[in-house]
Amino acid sequence: MGSDPNKPLEDNNLSRNYKLLVKSLKIKTLVGSDPKKFMNWAYTDKVKDHFINPRNILTDENDFPPDGKGLTGNIKCGDQMLFLIQVDKATQTIKDCRWKTYGCASAIASTSVLSEMVKGKSLDEAYHLSPKDITKELGSLPEHKIHCSVLGDKALRAAIDDYYVKNGMADKVKKEEARLICQCMNVTDHEIEHAVLEGARTYYELQERTKLGTVCGQCQEEAIKLLRAYTKKHF
Repeated sequence: MGSDPNKPLEDNNLSRNYKLLVKSLKIKTLVGSDPKKFMNWAYTDKVKDHFINPRNILTDENDFPPDGKGLTGNIKCGDQMLFLIQVDKATQTIKDCRWKTYGCASAIASTSVLSEMVKGKSLDEAYHLSPKDITKELGSLPEHKIHCSVLGDKALRAAIDDYYVKNGMADKVKKEEARLICQCMNVTDHEIEHAVLEGARTYYELQERTKLGTVCGQCQEEAIKLLRAYTKKHF
């Protein structure tokens, strides 16, 4: 017998599932154990579904021997993602995957939907999935939460790179070397991109987040170009 939608949320399976998920994954979330507050956030139904019922979660690494393993983020900074893939070596496609995170609701939902998107894709196709692709699949994410979708795709690329290295294809690994933009404050293009993902839309907002251009200001023109490029790329 299904749950009565007219009953208080605390009395149905959603509340129990939510609390179990929060406890088992140690989710970092502002809403604590109250799913009513989460459901009132500005999220699509698909985001809510993937948060409450995440797909392909890793429960035990011993039960899922990976062909490639990627770890990104830093738990001390609040977000960390582990992504494991199993590869069909005959076709070089991802046949299955698992993931685990310490992160917010958006990171969980984004990686859950990503884990469905990559199955059956070639390694090259999966490698080039972007946060914009993930957000589109979810319907949308609040702008200040777009950066959460980066965690999963970075861990996925690390897992694919790990597979390449283990299987004698290290030449396929794409190294993303940071380029120094502001020499005075030691700010790189990667840091500018991260600031855009976290909401910077003007040069002033970029300065607030990174402190670039606050000494000699010679990097302003290049910083503004990157600001516009990353905004177009991700939004």
